Amino acid sequence: MFYVISYDIPDNQRRNQLAKVLKGFGSRVQYSVFEAHLTRSQFEQMKQAVNNVINPDEDAVRYYSLCRACVGRIEVPAVGDVTTAPETIVV
Repeated sequence: MFYVISYDIPDNQRRNQLAKVLKGFGSRVQYSVFEAHLTRSQFEQMKQAVNNVINPDEDAVRYYSLCRACVGRIEVPAVGDVTTAPETIVV
């Protein structure tokens, strides 16, 4: 599944920690926005890692899941590309 993760975190240390966590799961496409192709299990792992960093009383995090058809309709009229799914190699 394709996910878009956005956040607004006022604390610099937590914001930097969260960006580091999300880089382990996806690609940064804007300062506070990441895209990721994840399995359900990976998505749950990512959410747990995010929960370990954020302060729910101060921080805002949103997860958007997009179906394959919706991903195909993403428009990027300026700099950047839509994150592509990782290639699967079967040995």
